[in-house]
Amino acid sequence: MATAAHGQPHSVSTTRRGAVQAVSAATAGRYVLAGLRLGMAWIFLWAFVDKLFGLGYGTPSNGAWVNGGSPTKGFLSSSATGPFAGFYRDIAGAGWADWLFMLGLAGIGLVLLTGIGMRIGTIAGAVLMMMMWSVVLPPADNLFLDDHVIFAGLLVVFLLLRSGDTLGLGRWWSNTALVRRMPWLR
Repeated sequence: MATAAHGQPHSVSTTRRGAVQAVSAATAGRYVLAGLRLGMAWIFLWAFVDKLFGLGYGTPSNGAWVNGGSPTKGFLSSSATGPFAGFYRDIAGAGWADWLFMLGLAGIGLVLLTGIGMRIGTIAGAVLMMMMWSVVLPPADNLFLDDHVIFAGLLVVFLLLRSGDTLGLGRWWSNTALVRRMPWLR
């Protein structure tokens, strides 16, 4: 069936098909973004578990936090270069830095996994990623950019596009009385 509007013939089925394709692309985009969010959750949670128990991937068993190792000492004391090297070397292995780092890894990972508290979690994650980027200034493989900057940007995208609402509890969380009273908890 064709119609004429303003002298131009249009196919009704073509218009519907375009709308369906646009909806399908938007839906697919939400699921791709949710999948990336869940992948990032795994990165943070795995780093937490490996540093806690020393599973031998990034952290040997004798360096595990439960065995008296420090989750911050190795990276901050041996990798710190550039303008912030002194600061990072000074806090490497400090108890408070270990606790903040481990709580950050676990908290950010859980936020990304559940989709709850995305504002706080994604902002904290982006700050953590930019701090980790600033440890190694300038990056060894590029004049400016490394994976930490990309991860920080991706975390901001998760926040702005509400990725916690798809394959997560973000939509439910945002409708709770607590979050309606304090929207910064979204």
